[in-house]
Amino acid sequence: MKKSRFTGSRIMSILKQAENGVAVSELCRGHGMSSASFYKWRAKYGGLDASMISEMKSMAEENRRLKRMFADLRVLSD
Repeated sequence: MKKSRFTGSRIMSILKQAENGVAVSELCRGHGMSSASFYKWRAKYGGLDASMISEMKSMAEENRRLKRMFADLRVLSD
C-alpha cells in the first residue's frame, strides 16, 4: 500500500487553515496536493483531531492484519 506524504497532524493543520477562511485552491497549491485530496480528507477527518486520526489508522492496520490471518487459516482448512 502506498504511504502518504501527509501525516495526521499535517492533514489536521490543512483542514484548520481551510476552516479559518483560507481558500481551498490556495491551500492545495501551497501544499502541493489536489483539491480532490482535500475534499476527501475533509469528508473522512472533518470532526476528528490528530490523535483520533492516528488511532483510526492503527485500527485499520490491525483489521487488515486480522483479515489476512483469517484468510490464511481458511485456506489451510480447505
